[in-house]
Amino acid sequence: MKILPNICSSDLQASKRFYVELLNLDVKFESDWYVQLCSAENSEIELGIIDRYHDLVPLEYQQQPTGMYLTFVVNDVNTSFQRAQEMGVPLVSEPRNEFYGQRRFLCKDPDNCLVDICSPWQP
Repeated sequence: MKILPNICSSDLQASKRFYVELLNLDVKFESDWYVQLCSAENSEIELGIIDRYHDLVPLEYQQQPTGMYLTFVVNDVNTSFQRAQEMGVPLVSEPRNEFYGQRRFLCKDPDNCLVDICSPWQP
């Protein structure tokens, strides 16, 4: 089995730039209605972005996301945070050490999807 999360976007190019620049993802496939990204270290780790208004997306799911967020585990959350600041990414929270052993920050992607970027942390 393989899991491929897909998110909806009202601006594919802006969403692609966000994930490629912030998380150093590679473009694996691209069309006018769909973009598939993958990890630079492991091409089997993928994220799909689909045009929110494409016929494949049911009308009731063509709104901005709520009630979910994407988590990306990176090698150095502080480097990712610095990159997010340089990109002008809307931040929800700055990096902090969490009780469960992760250092993380929260931000929003171009379609207002909550994105959690974290790294393992030892007290």
